[in-house]
Amino acid sequence: MTSKTLTAPAVALGTWAWGDSGELGDGYFGSQLTAPGLREVVEKAQSNGFTLWDTAVVYGMGHSETVLAQALKGYDRSEYQLSTKFTPQIAGDGDDPVADMLEQSLDRMGTDYVDLYWIHNPADVARWTPLLIPLLESGRIKHVGVSNHNLKEIALADQILGEAGFRVEAVQNHYSLLYRSSERAGILDHCREHDVRFFSYMVLEQGALTGRYSPAHPLPEGSSRAAVYNGILPQLQTLTDRMRAIGEDRGASAADVATAWAIAKGATPIIGVTKASYIDGLVRARGIELADEEIAELEALADAADVDTRGSWEHAM
Repeated sequence: MTSKTLTAPAVALGTWAWGDSGELGDGYFGSQLTAPGLREVVEKAQSNGFTLWDTAVVYGMGHSETVLAQALKGYDRSEYQLSTKFTPQIAGDGDDPVADMLEQSLDRMGTDYVDLYWIHNPADVARWTPLLIPLLESGRIKHVGVSNHNLKEIALADQILGEAGFRVEAVQNHYSLLYRSSERAGILDHCREHDVRFFSYMVLEQGALTGRYSPAHPLPEGSSRAAVYNGILPQLQTLTDRMRAIGEDRGASAADVATAWAIAKGATPIIGVTKASYIDGLVRARGIELADEEIAELEALADAADVDTRGSWEHAM
């Protein structure tokens, strides 16, 4: 059995953009990331209790894992948690592709275990899940999660692990004010009932819910997110204005309100951080208590926006 249940801070930190090559025009966010800048992010996050770092092999094909390990150098391994993923779509053809991919991740991150290891996408639950069991038994991974899985797939993975005395301890799906499919499909209820931690990614919808963008100030042209979101910014205006107003009453931003909403729903948001100043917003979000009426109002405005932000990689929940 896993020695202890999975614990996590109120917010987990995402490092998808850290896999950015940094080449001009080649970045997901067009951001220029530097080693000193990311070290500053790590120091500020760690000192504020944000100690769970979420990465994946496919974030820059190993680059994010490597950069994250460098940024965490000098911290004792017990001071932070590493979360990374097995992605079936890029599995090798050896005898044990899961163990192989994990070994490469451990090597890049300079560690001998991962706190939370995910099956990234539900390619073939019955095929990949059993290969996690020896890794749990050896302590190479401490806890298992599944990402982008629907209720049936979560239950099957849990059943397979259960036969060996383990369990699915975490679920990670796209979940935001604009995209609540996991809630409507009963996945949040399932997690609550079975003491499974639900991690939500894209809580800010790649910036569209930060309140920083509007039809007059769209997302940077030429970026992949501009292609997805700029066309729907007019529909989001009423919602982001209200989020900004709710935030202003508390000395917080619209983005902080989006994050606080996810926390209020029982989720652990995974927020991408590329600047140390973003940590201040997470500290504020962690302290915000939204009233039930505010939550209901935000959800009604989000529903009225009537947009679909499902990612190309996601299947219906």
